[in-house]
Amino acid sequence: MNAAVGSQVSIEYTLTLDNGEVVDSNVGGQPLVFVLGQQQIIPGLEKALEGMSVGESKRVTVNAEEGYGPVLQEAIIEVPTSQLPEDAREVGTHVQGQTPQGTVRGQIIELRGDNAVIDFNHPLAGKTLTFQVKVLDVQ
Repeated sequence: MNAAVGSQVSIEYTLTLDNGEVVDSNVGGQPLVFVLGQQQIIPGLEKALEGMSVGESKRVTVNAEEGYGPVLQEAIIEVPTSQLPEDAREVGTHVQGQTPQGTVRGQIIELRGDNAVIDFNHPLAGKTLTFQVKVLDVQ
């Protein structure tokens, strides 16, 4: 059976960046299970999996637009450090906030005087992603 829109698909994958850094992998662990066509995974990977059969493997390169999107400058904001918990006032700290759309997560990327610059883009935004993927099951 081939993966088609509406199919439940199980895969194993290894995700790397252009520099060869392994960002994520589930090889040897629990498979990633999703319904193809339900936007449960990034669009570029979803498109590449359509038509694949059980046991088939391939290398898939996904550009930023088909992955986690481009880096959006409007998602990088500056806030007074006084608005942050005291233990969250250093570069690299992950923070979260609430918007009308729900919880957002960001990372402090710079301190400027009494302000912190927080990037709320997805950590993989703007990056080309390479997946080595194998279809384990299609239902």
